[in-house]
Amino acid sequence: VPGTMSGSSPEAPQSSEAAEIQRQQAEQDWAEAKAFYDNLVTKKPRPPKPQNAITVAVSSRALFDLVEERRIYQEQGVEKYVEYQQNNENVTLKPGPAFYFVKALEHVNARLLELYPDDEERFDIVLMTNNHAQVGVRLINSINHYGLTIERFCMTGGQSPIGYLTAYLTNLYLSADSEKVQEAIEAGIASATMFTANKDVSYSDTQLRVAFDGDAVIFSDESEQIVKEQGLDGFFEHEQRNENKPLAQGPLKGFLEDLGKIQKKFYAKNERLNCPIRTYLVTARSAASSGARVLKTLRSWGLEIDEALFLAGAPKGPILVKIRPHIFFDDQMFHIEGAQKLGTIAAHVPYGIAQKYHKSS
Repeated sequence: VPGTMSGSSPEAPQSSEAAEIQRQQAEQDWAEAKAFYDNLVTKKPRPPKPQNAITVAVSSRALFDLVEERRIYQEQGVEKYVEYQQNNENVTLKPGPAFYFVKALEHVNARLLELYPDDEERFDIVLMTNNHAQVGVRLINSINHYGLTIERFCMTGGQSPIGYLTAYLTNLYLSADSEKVQEAIEAGIASATMFTANKDVSYSDTQLRVAFDGDAVIFSDESEQIVKEQGLDGFFEHEQRNENKPLAQGPLKGFLEDLGKIQKKFYAKNERLNCPIRTYLVTARSAASSGARVLKTLRSWGLEIDEALFLAGAPKGPILVKIRPHIFFDDQMFHIEGAQKLGTIAAHVPYGIAQKYHKSS
């Protein structure tokens, strides 16, 4: 299980013997289901086994634009909402904030299948929604309209999806609901709240681009705590003193690792220059004063990042316009809002000390 999970579960811990019995039963169930489906002829690649996949769970409001539907739900209640969705089930939903990220993941999968047709280590997109099952037809119709490969649905009918995220061995959860994201982060699952860009921009359809803030996203919030306690000069001194001590990991470190694992599969086939994944570190840190510790931490983890941009406090929005990432992860809402204004799809990671100063709405 990837590092993002940290073995966290909302349920009580099981004995190792009971857990092993459950694991063996799950393996047997999987083998029986696989044997059945292997006898069915299809040209579509089958969803990978969850233990082998990089599972990205996406809510319906992150995948599609459901602003009008959400208004009906809030103003008229669940019954009118379900009725509206059923009456419009042949009306295709417009793309939401996570849509182009999902499309880019699927492009990476297509390239992987060309190079490794029998390998299951690829992205598996799961639609994880607290919608009721009656809304499912419209979601399925829209997914099929866009040609998305989303085979696994989890529709919880108003219940929290967090237990299902754990069961699916989720590596990343994207939702428009900040409370659900907070709950997932607290359960040890890498998660972020999606925000739609305020401008339409074009995204690469041949390369997945993922941009990460550093502190409280890839790394822990240790450095942000030092800034709050000792000010900027105290922070610079602290970072230089601890330059050779790796930072602790943050909530998105595991997902950066997952991207790195997939990149290496392309490198192994001499595809480094044509790799369909590119990663960016976009940090407010100053390179001269506090950059070395960041780069040495990544090196100590055995992680490569394709581009590292140290902005020394300058706004991130203009740099992100140049990168045009499919998703940008940051823990501070003022960076999210600045990115949004200039057309970047941003994802808020509600982790660390900054949450006491900037609450997501």
